[in-house]
Amino acid sequence: TVDVKAAGSHYIHFYYASSQRRPVALSINGTKQTGAVLKANTGGFFIPDLVWETFGPFELQSGKNTIRIATKGLMPHLAGLIVSDRSRVRDKRAFSKLFPPRANPIGSIETDTVAARAMLRRLLPGVEHILFVKRYTFQSSHYYTDFIDGCRHFGGNLCLLSLTDGTVKDLVPELSHGIFGRYDLSYDGRRVVFGWKEKLGVGFRIWEVGIDGKGLRQLTRPPSDEDARIAKYKLDWWKSYMHHTDDMHPCYLPDGGICFVSTRCEYATLCDGRDKLTTSVLYRMDGDGRNMERLTNSSISESAPSMISDGRLLYTRWEYLDKGAVVVKGLWAMNPDGTASTEIYGNDIALPDTFNVGREIPGKKNQYIAIGAPHMPLGVGTVIRLDMNKDIRTRAPMQYITPNVDVRQEFGFNHKIKGRWHRATAGPLFMDPFPLSERLFLVSLNPNKPWNDKSAYGLYLLDDNGQARLIYRDSMYSCWMPMPLRARSRPPVVRAAIDAEAARQNKAILMVNDVYHGLSKVKPGAVKFIRINEQVPRPWSARRRWSGDSAYQQHAVHTMDTHYGLKLQHGIVPVEADGSAHFVVPADRNIFLQLLDKDYMEIQRERTYVNYRPGEVRSCVGCHEKPNNTPTRAITTSIAFRRAPSIPGPQPGEQRGGRPLHYPTDVQPVFDRHCISCHGATKPDGDLDLTGTETTLFTRSYENIINRKLLTLIRENHPKVGNAEYLPAYSLGSHASRLINVIRAGDHYDVKLLTEERVRLTTWVDSNGQYYGSYWGRRNIRYRNHPNYRPTVRFENVTRLTPPLPEDKR
Repeated sequence: TVDVKAAGSHYIHFYYASSQRRPVALSINGTKQTGAVLKANTGGFFIPDLVWETFGPFELQSGKNTIRIATKGLMPHLAGLIVSDRSRVRDKRAFSKLFPPRANPIGSIETDTVAARAMLRRLLPGVEHILFVKRYTFQSSHYYTDFIDGCRHFGGNLCLLSLTDGTVKDLVPELSHGIFGRYDLSYDGRRVVFGWKEKLGVGFRIWEVGIDGKGLRQLTRPPSDEDARIAKYKLDWWKSYMHHTDDMHPCYLPDGGICFVSTRCEYATLCDGRDKLTTSVLYRMDGDGRNMERLTNSSISESAPSMISDGRLLYTRWEYLDKGAVVVKGLWAMNPDGTASTEIYGNDIALPDTFNVGREIPGKKNQYIAIGAPHMPLGVGTVIRLDMNKDIRTRAPMQYITPNVDVRQEFGFNHKIKGRWHRATAGPLFMDPFPLSERLFLVSLNPNKPWNDKSAYGLYLLDDNGQARLIYRDSMYSCWMPMPLRARSRPPVVRAAIDAEAARQNKAILMVNDVYHGLSKVKPGAVKFIRINEQVPRPWSARRRWSGDSAYQQHAVHTMDTHYGLKLQHGIVPVEADGSAHFVVPADRNIFLQLLDKDYMEIQRERTYVNYRPGEVRSCVGCHEKPNNTPTRAITTSIAFRRAPSIPGPQPGEQRGGRPLHYPTDVQPVFDRHCISCHGATKPDGDLDLTGTETTLFTRSYENIINRKLLTLIRENHPKVGNAEYLPAYSLGSHASRLINVIRAGDHYDVKLLTEERVRLTTWVDSNGQYYGSYWGRRNIRYRNHPNYRPTVRFENVTRLTPPLPEDKR
């Protein structure tokens, strides 16, 4: 309500922000006005996004007037309003006490580009040019979706900046109409390999050009069935991304090949209920584009490979396996053939969510530089130096080069000003740190504009005190990936020892020296078995062309809001008396392990996965090991090493070790036999109905157990930002389950389970409460008369990339 001194024409000036279009209805003194107001997308919902909008004139009465806005949906963020007889806002800083402008959290920025270039010439003797990319800022909704929803503005080039006179040369003018992505410089400094996208509706492809602009050639091309793929998988409501394939982020390898990331795996991001987001994994090819080979099989995205001086590849890997869904985009490393993949840092760090575009610091063993970025939106953020000689299970390795910029929540960024943290969606924001030394870095920096401003990012020299010096800005484009144009040392060519017979069988061989190493509060001798599981990626071909099967952000729902990634069992292997184990696992799968006691109940769970290549032979010190851990004994003296590797086999009651984890066939028959006489549909004891009566997506027993919290679960969606920390033994699974503890007590109305029944039940609990054992088949009860309604799951079908039924019968 407002008091007006004199009746007459007045205007209403609203001060508001909205990250989406959220129109509202306006009423004045009970009379609804025509049209909608406050319907703009201002770019975000933080202080920098606040805008003024004026409506009117309206006839107001003398005295009290009532102004009302209403909506059936979400409201925009209204900061305040002014009623005036003027059509313009007299004082746009009327609310400045509530929303004061903020100082730049990184202090002053040196803008003398001549001095900065001269400084670089002194630092880099013999270097005459800086290589970089000109393009408009991506409009990406997530750090990994540049190729999906970030490509809205086309134009730019791969460029050379002269350190002598500041002039800029476009290397590939014939491709200036497209979008240039990430690139790499050859070891001799004579060629550049880069990703390039021509237009909407087609994917990024890998190209190469000489540093003199000559010899342009295209190295990757669309698959032969690309048009058919687009026709099959495109989403009509999602116009900018047609589910074409994309080849991006190339990196020269020491053997002459090229590593890159690609969506040719045709996997969908697990937590994408609408199935518009796509996974990219690591590939390699020969230098001429031939002999393309997939190196990894991750369920969600990998990105930004770069070489380490020891011959390994460094890259960012996003994964959640019983962890919060938007955390743990850590740095990993592997050999260029995909073997020996291992975490570098970040596997139990919740914030920042993402360690993006990492690079090794020259001359500093186990030290790296990376961007600490949020999950949403763009992958820009703060500059962090990592010292992996420190405890990687803590935050000790992290040193913030830009300490007043951080990621402390989702969505957006944070700035520290006068000792207090503020949420922000504008600069200063950093990207693409290239280390010249442990103290000096070339970076891309947006000093103060919104994160997605088309031309906000320029090239700067940053020191480890956070002082930034402008090198170059473009009036039209943002500038990215600064790199000195010079030759560099070629790392050694690393090749893993391959067991030929295991490779022929598409297996890998694992050796665990001592499962008790790093495993606290577990008595020696308690671990009897290792259960081998897999997180199964969801292929595009599992897409629902019908409605009703998506829930809990799962496009093909298979759990009731527990985990997103489908789990599959491959069997168990023995653990020897000294804690050693020697066994085979499937290659090119996302393998994770569970330690079991004599009753086949989980003691500890590996909440991450590893891709093992065919014929790869790997050993580890023990559970939760760190890179600098020293084994207590030589692995050659371990009991398990003295024999042939174990073949994963069945648990009691299983016909074979490899089987789906499927609640309707694993668990419900146990309840039907032992429980529903008391826990039936009519007046169930404890108000706990354990019948198999079908619900919309599951059954009553399953929903009641999950809702009553009878299992100790990790909910990957709650919280999304969390559940990353290490959990000690017995924290999850059957030992921590109220349901299992009641049954094991032996006094629950004389319920006596057969061994195989108990194992089925505890194995399901140890799966984190999975319901469906595959991505295939219709779920929703509305399809109960469809021939593909909740089909029996076969092990052979779980990991299929194509549907087990023809498309017209799915």
